[in-house]
Amino acid sequence: MANVTFTSPRLKKDVTVYAVAGDRGTLLSVARSHHVPIPFDCGDGECGSCLVEIERTEGSKFIGISLTEKEKEMLKQMGKITPEELEDAETNDIPPRYRLACQYFVRDEDIVVAFPGDEGMPEAPPAITRAAPIFKGGLEIRSMDHFLACSVRVEAEAAAHYESLAKSMEACGNAPVAELFAKLAHYSHLHHDEALERAGRRDLSDLMPSDNLWPDFETPEQTTLFAGDPQMARRDALKLALEGERRGYEFYLKVAETVGDEDIRKVAKEFVHEEADHVSALEHWIAGEEVMPAEPHVHEPA
Repeated sequence: MANVTFTSPRLKKDVTVYAVAGDRGTLLSVARSHHVPIPFDCGDGECGSCLVEIERTEGSKFIGISLTEKEKEMLKQMGKITPEELEDAETNDIPPRYRLACQYFVRDEDIVVAFPGDEGMPEAPPAITRAAPIFKGGLEIRSMDHFLACSVRVEAEAAAHYESLAKSMEACGNAPVAELFAKLAHYSHLHHDEALERAGRRDLSDLMPSDNLWPDFETPEQTTLFAGDPQMARRDALKLALEGERRGYEFYLKVAETVGDEDIRKVAKEFVHEEADHVSALEHWIAGEEVMPAEPHVHEPA
């Protein structure tokens, strides 16, 4: 067993957990499974958001570990590895002080893991994707009914998209991923019904925006997956779903921050919080996939 102590201004006090040496989970997975808020975005060593500083506790034995080329490149880009540390890593198998939590596998050594953050800082909002700037123009909300019409279409098409993916995955024998997409379709149906209820179940079809006002001519919660892949892992499916949920979050956030009507802003903020919960749940699921091969037991989005 290894003692891993997390320290950060984001924590009220240091958190020490026990980790199983040699487990296939990363340091980021260990942190997430113990609700330690190390910031991260991609989880694949390509963004550097999960940068941490590693210090071995006094008396702890040193265990060398090779860095992946991806991690070395990212640390170089961030200026967090010196030429001397790089040489030690490549020739002597001595890791540098700074690491990426998503690339670090826990060994049988006691360590202290430090990560940044302001004191009392709230949990980070969902990361914004490259599509976010597109929502700053094009579609302008004119009324409460117009906003609800947009929401109805967003959620209806998201539900239909996830249902189609679920059927494709089921047809090619990928039951775990089919079940995942069916669950996401259910959540979209719930939000579709909520928007309709707010509109008094009135027909809003005349107020729904045309395709050319959406990014890539489709509503924001569509994913980049359009066909079933019998070999697709749950984690890959989760990351695709996360892409769509982040775009939905961005759309509602844009409305909440730019619309002039206070009533619309209030409803949009409620949708923002709901989408943020979805993003958080998907991130938690992804972290759980790294911790254990079976489906993790985590809270589900409302």
